[in-house]
Amino acid sequence: MLVTVTSADGLKRELKIQVPAAELQARMTGKLDRMKNQIRLKGFRPGKVPVAHLRKTYGKSVMGEAIQEAVNESSQKALEEHSFRPAVQPSIAFEGEIEEVIDGKADLTFKMSFELIPAFELADFAKMTVERPVAEPSDADVEEALTRLAANQKSFDARPEGDKAQSGDLLTIDFIGRIDGEAFEGGSAEDASLEIGSGRFIPGFEDQLIGTKVGDKLDVVVTFPADYGAENLAGKEAVFETTVKEVKAPGETRLDDDFAKRFGMEGIDKLRDAMADQMKQDYARMSRMHLKRAMLDKLDELHSFELPPSMVEQEFSSIWSQFEAELKQQNKTAAELDEPEDDIRAEYRKIAERRVRLGLVLAEVGEVSKVTVTDQEVNQALMERARQFPGQERQVFDFYRQNPQALSEIRAPIFEDKVIDYIAELATVTDKVVSRDELFAEDDHDHDHHDHDHHDHDHGHEGHVHEGHVHGPDCDHDHDHDHDHAGAAPAEKKKPAAKKAKSED
Repeated sequence: MLVTVTSADGLKRELKIQVPAAELQARMTGKLDRMKNQIRLKGFRPGKVPVAHLRKTYGKSVMGEAIQEAVNESSQKALEEHSFRPAVQPSIAFEGEIEEVIDGKADLTFKMSFELIPAFELADFAKMTVERPVAEPSDADVEEALTRLAANQKSFDARPEGDKAQSGDLLTIDFIGRIDGEAFEGGSAEDASLEIGSGRFIPGFEDQLIGTKVGDKLDVVVTFPADYGAENLAGKEAVFETTVKEVKAPGETRLDDDFAKRFGMEGIDKLRDAMADQMKQDYARMSRMHLKRAMLDKLDELHSFELPPSMVEQEFSSIWSQFEAELKQQNKTAAELDEPEDDIRAEYRKIAERRVRLGLVLAEVGEVSKVTVTDQEVNQALMERARQFPGQERQVFDFYRQNPQALSEIRAPIFEDKVIDYIAELATVTDKVVSRDELFAEDDHDHDHHDHDHHDHDHGHEGHVHEGHVHGPDCDHDHDHDHDHAGAAPAEKKKPAAKKAKSED
């Protein structure tokens, strides 16, 4: 094998690799020799098929396999010999006539092009200082949480016959929705429950039910929002023929021992303690999130080096594709947003560069510090993911076990968190006591201020890294695709992310 570096421009490298025809022939012969003990051909005893006959019958296909193996092995060897670390999968371009190579008349010659993972010096983490906001839930906070819990658990009692519905009442209704006299898909329901004032139905629908009573039939006239998710309904006026079947008034929910027993607690004091413990965990989780964001900001500030263009482009394409998907979902175009598309693209590209830079830094830290992720840690995370799909746990496990790329996305955030923890141990972390509102307030983060409610992400998750390697981002998206058009439609559709498709930076 002959390797020549034909181009070296910044992080870009191009190698010319030549594999002698004799080596390819030897590979093919070895394969054919192994085949003769496995192939069964009419007229030949097992294991006695001549190699020459096999060559004539299977030569081209076997040579194709030999060439593929030679490309893979020689490419890997060339990278190792030159200590090259490609940022992305190298591209291969054959030179000359490949048919002549297959026929054994020419050497295999190909060019391998790639970009290097840049060499850079890690910052001295011992000199790094970051601030972690902390807060403790007060007794008043706990009582407020219990009150909200009670509100979500409230009971309803049937109103006396003839009583009219009021805001806050729970109604059972039948309805049929029509546009221009024609019923539309998803616009009808029987025995639908609706709490007046909940905002679950299209704006204006619930208000028209105030003052109705059991047995009333009425036409509820509403207009679908212009940005409604179903394009065929957006901006259209609809008439819902509605029948009120039941009217219930909210009952009083007491925060007492009986209420606590609904949650398996012995009494209200035990429920209060459990609520306080859960809130402490939530506060600690939020503190960690802020600390992680601060550390990522500091790491981004402390490191500056040339980035592999292909990695930045891949990250940008992923972000932009998601952004466009959100716009399409909400029947928007980039031209309808407040900012020029070029400005949005420029900001997204900066986000992509930040993610790639931080991904490389975290990967390098992990490699230098020997951070690893155990199978037990992956299994635990996988079990937590499976619990999110009750009744489908086995299918979730099978999916991840059968898809290495998907499983790597389970492993990646674990690795990233362990690297962050490692850096935090070296850095100076100062706790700052803040209020609950300050702790849970949205950041003024320069790339974390756009529509957090579009996604359910691990906040702070930059371009995924996994034990020394950088992976493209992949996040789970919990978009609202609520298209039960009449009732279950959200009161208002979320505005598109004007500057950001992913909210976890």
